[in-house]
Amino acid sequence: MSPSKIVAIGRNYAEHARELGNEVPPEPLFFLKAPSAMIGPNVPIVLPPESQRVEHEGEIAIVLRHRLRRGASADEARDAVLGVTCANDVTARDLQKKDVQFTRAKGFDTFCPLGPAIRLGADLEDLEVVTRVNGAERQRGHTRMMAYPIVDLLVYVSRMMTLEPGDVMLTGTPSGVGPLVDGDRVEVEVSGVGVLANPVEALRG
Repeated sequence: MSPSKIVAIGRNYAEHARELGNEVPPEPLFFLKAPSAMIGPNVPIVLPPESQRVEHEGEIAIVLRHRLRRGASADEARDAVLGVTCANDVTARDLQKKDVQFTRAKGFDTFCPLGPAIRLGADLEDLEVVTRVNGAERQRGHTRMMAYPIVDLLVYVSRMMTLEPGDVMLTGTPSGVGPLVDGDRVEVEVSGVGVLANPVEALRG
């Protein structure tokens, strides 16, 4: 998978927005993650020395099969979806709080694990995501808890930028985000997809 862009949605679960001291925005908040941040299952998430607080954010990810652009209807957006997979929107939280925008905090190499498979034909209104660190559950969310449903998000984002085949949209993380440290193993599981597992390592020179 080689997306031209990775679009991520922020504050799409009310409880997560509140745990970071924010409200759900009046319209979807989205940003871009660097495609170079993408890694697959079992590849280490590398903790950079520039951050003292790196956190996991387990998410449901959407992979597109058709181009989607301004003027698309909800039916066209739904038809543009190839399938769903697991994602971890790894975030340098201290840098996110420092910066006006999220590029640095979200863009480090290895900060976008995806996989392990793409589930085709999933019901986009009935998906669950669970995040575990070292076997202990930290996050659990469901699409019914989202402020903005997946199809609505696709239509909204496509008004601003053309989504190309292979592009990925991360749909927001539920509450329970927390720190990752050297030696951890983080898992993200999405209904019918399987488990995305990655070890965590400090950057060693």
